[in-house]
Amino acid sequence: MSNALDALVGLLALEPLEENLFRGASQDLGLPQLFGGQVLGQALSAATQTVDASRRAHSLHGYFLRPGDARRPVVYQVDAVRDGGSFTTRRVTAIQKGRPIFFCSASFHGEETGLDHQARMPDVPAPETLHGTGARIVRFDSHPIEFLRAGEESREGEPGSKRVWFRLAGELPDDPALHRYLLAYSSDFNLLTTALVPHGLDYRDPKLQIASLDHALWFHRDVRVNDWLLYDMDSPWAGSARGFARGAIYDRQGRLVASAAQEGLTRLRRPAEG
Repeated sequence: MSNALDALVGLLALEPLEENLFRGASQDLGLPQLFGGQVLGQALSAATQTVDASRRAHSLHGYFLRPGDARRPVVYQVDAVRDGGSFTTRRVTAIQKGRPIFFCSASFHGEETGLDHQARMPDVPAPETLHGTGARIVRFDSHPIEFLRAGEESREGEPGSKRVWFRLAGELPDDPALHRYLLAYSSDFNLLTTALVPHGLDYRDPKLQIASLDHALWFHRDVRVNDWLLYDMDSPWAGSARGFARGAIYDRQGRLVASAAQEGLTRLRRPAEG
């Protein structure tokens, strides 16, 4: 693994403090608050460490309660809600300064056969084709995640949509649980900002206050996050200072590996009074 990817894997490993109690270090990405994807990935890691390995996470539903502090560690308290015959449910609370900043429910399921169908992957150029035509791979400084735009964003005034290839550059162990943590972490990039596209706004615009309010993620099959994945995102609605976005994640073979949905604060700040 590269040093950056190794550091990210370590970030999601967590330190056991007591039974069902874990602590995770924090990562400063230069954002106004702790990156939500970190909390998603660490919360899923905490929940998974209390579940038998024969059951894998299939869904996670969480709410962001307070802005996190990237300079402080986060403590994760896991509540073993249910261990059923087919499903296992965990509730996780993320705590900083003695107060919850996030909580989620995660559900785990053993392998079963059943009905099988999926939406078709959009027809987009492969990452290698895009790179060959001069498309630029985007990275955050030394961060291991790479992004490659898979087409033009929708125009201002139209329903928001964008498609992005992404991957974590480097070698990773063949551990399905680890790849789920990393997918949860990565799923928070780009999603909410899709709600800004119809309005021609950038998330760094000083007149905009933007923050995740909730995040839902469904894992449909095992996934490898160090190979290119397509994130097909759209925003069908925004209003009342909130924006909503949803995404479908496909592997390069066209298999739907996960689905995501998120609502966030998209508040326009009032001009300062003279």
